[in-house]
Amino acid sequence: MVTKVVVFGLSTEGYNIACKMALKGADVQIIDESTPSAISIKSDIAKTYPTVQTLKDDEPLLSMTPIDVAISKAQILFFVPILRKTGQDIKIEINSKFKTAVTNIKKGSSIVYCLGTGFGGNSENMALLEHVTGFKVAKNISYYYYPLLTNNELPSFIGTNNDKPNENLIELLSNEKKPQVIAISSSEHFHAISVLKQFSVLTSILEICKFAKDKPSKSDLSTSDLSEIYLDDMINDLFDLRSLSLSFEGANTLMYIINGSIKGVDNYIKRLIDEIRLVLKKNELKASRTKILLLWSLDHNEMKGDKIDILQTLQTKLQDYINDVESVGDSIDFFQNEKTTIVVACSKSDFEYIHKNKKDNDIIIIKANPLCELSQK
Repeated sequence: MVTKVVVFGLSTEGYNIACKMALKGADVQIIDESTPSAISIKSDIAKTYPTVQTLKDDEPLLSMTPIDVAISKAQILFFVPILRKTGQDIKIEINSKFKTAVTNIKKGSSIVYCLGTGFGGNSENMALLEHVTGFKVAKNISYYYYPLLTNNELPSFIGTNNDKPNENLIELLSNEKKPQVIAISSSEHFHAISVLKQFSVLTSILEICKFAKDKPSKSDLSTSDLSEIYLDDMINDLFDLRSLSLSFEGANTLMYIINGSIKGVDNYIKRLIDEIRLVLKKNELKASRTKILLLWSLDHNEMKGDKIDILQTLQTKLQDYINDVESVGDSIDFFQNEKTTIVVACSKSDFEYIHKNKKDNDIIIIKANPLCELSQK
């Protein structure tokens, strides 16, 4: 019997899961939150359209079903929403979308929660699930924790409190190896370790690079892998780090690590702005005769909105000093300008693009990496 799968959220991550399920023979529908319908994803669609953006651009005619009907027939529901709120509003947005996703779920279904949470976050989700559906988790409905990171690698584990996991789900998620089935509390711990390891290393790099001010130090460090870490990489999974920060009250060692990592990213944004202002000063550029282009090819279908938020923050703060600041994400000819242009390359691909296509020698390129390297021909 074919397993009926519904993916809530036409995000990059959601579409990747939908394609994986379809290629494994599941009956898959994905919910576009901007419309009242679920879209059928067949294996031929998964093969033809490798990304959600290619699917949106081509707009093929696809079979559609009302959302409530699709969810009511689902045996497995993946929760992979697109989130764009920030601060305190993010939790309200998540809970609202989670309620919408599970309201019409049927008895015996499996819910797979794909957002990273802090410690105890899944207990809150399960309580909400029981309240909305009237079902009892691990008795007549199943709940799984499967936190997706930005690197598109699927987790090596899946958390559940069920005595017997859903074998169809485990098989659909398998590649060469099946994900390890562990307790939900353990899965929260493993995810926290992964996120904190990532940001502890990043924070150390960012803080140490602040001291590389002389030319020899900067030159030596620029030949290392440090120069290949861009702002785009730094923001990966910041949502998960912030979720962890909500797990604790008061001072403890973990909170110092978490808050220090968040502060490290904030400090880097400030330093990048200072470096841009320093470039103006050293080159004796007037703010009124200077244009700043923030070149960042964002994935606007990404589940988490941290990068979009950081870009808006960076643009707003720069406009306190220079009025003409623009964010650019497309590969277009934007260099016809009477002003001196400073391009801030926020990812490796963006830097490679601007470096290859640079036509105007007056353009100054700043790599948004830990060293805030300057590239000027």
